[in-house]
Amino acid sequence: MNEYITFTIPKQKTIALIAHDGKKQELIEWCDLNKNILNKHFLCGTGTTARLIAEKTGLPVKAYNSGPLGGDQQIGAKIVEGTINFIIFFSDPLAAQPHDPDVKALLRIAQVYDIPIANNKATADFMINSLLMDKEYEHAVINFNKNIQDRVENKKQFIK
Repeated sequence: MNEYITFTIPKQKTIALIAHDGKKQELIEWCDLNKNILNKHFLCGTGTTARLIAEKTGLPVKAYNSGPLGGDQQIGAKIVEGTINFIIFFSDPLAAQPHDPDVKALLRIAQVYDIPIANNKATADFMINSLLMDKEYEHAVINFNKNIQDRVENKKQFIK
């Protein structure tokens, strides 16, 4: 069994748009400036952020629950399912977040599945203007079934 499996991020990406309260306006303005690119992709986001982006920019954005009410976890689940393959998350590093464990779990699952994620405007600008934005992108992700199987085999050897 191969150690890695290949996933494909399609030409038309599903982009999750997330922002902490102190960064919502910045994300809305960023989305408005990048409407011509974002219009080519499927957009979703956490509760209030998704609603505000849709209202202020006219972009269609599918809304999940707000972050503190499970929206971060819903997006994480969609990453695992393979439906979300790109994240723009304007986080606020200077404000305490009551749902910080949920945010950390989302960031972790994005790393595990090798999902591009921007945590600020500069990174989002670089990512969205990348030559890969309008192309399919194949990337290798750990073969979790093999990883689990190897761990089970190692434990069996340890127990003997």
